[in-house]
Amino acid sequence: MAVLSYNEILTKKVIIFDDEPFLVLSHHVFRKQQRKPVNVTKLKSLISGRVVENTFHVNETADEAELERKDIVFVFKNEGKGEYTFHTKGQPGERFALSADLIGDQGKWIKEKSELEAMLFNDEVIGVKVPIKVELKVTEASEAVKGNTSSGATKEVKVETGAVLQVPQFINQGDIISINTDAGTYSERVEKA
Repeated sequence: MAVLSYNEILTKKVIIFDDEPFLVLSHHVFRKQQRKPVNVTKLKSLISGRVVENTFHVNETADEAELERKDIVFVFKNEGKGEYTFHTKGQPGERFALSADLIGDQGKWIKEKSELEAMLFNDEVIGVKVPIKVELKVTEASEAVKGNTSSGATKEVKVETGAVLQVPQFINQGDIISINTDAGTYSERVEKA
């Protein structure tokens, strides 16, 4: 386990703070007049999801969290229990369920048989990494409004996972589109129906 000095605690690093793994959302190292420099950070717990702010001083350090990664495959979502069921890649018999809270808002972009990456801390799954771009089929789309296609106008469509998003007017039902899962926005049309 690597030990990080106060100025090595950078954005996107995962550190152990209060005996939990925390993702560094932001950091800012600065010096106030005659004082010693400090690193003001915003941290998000990978277990509970709570966000805290903490200031690391020159003499403080933090342990970098050792996260294991495991390839998993999405099987189905159990709406009644609010769970997502997965299995370890290559071992369909090893099924396990994760709560919808753990998956978060990213769950609306996961379709059956999608391969994902699970993050483990002390042999416990603490998060699932959804690819930044996914390709999904449009299942419901209204017709483009005539004369309103060149001004950058958008319309609402539904994709195969049930998620709804805004897309350009030229997208039709049956098209396969690429979606940026971080922003939840349309990227491009991959295949025309």
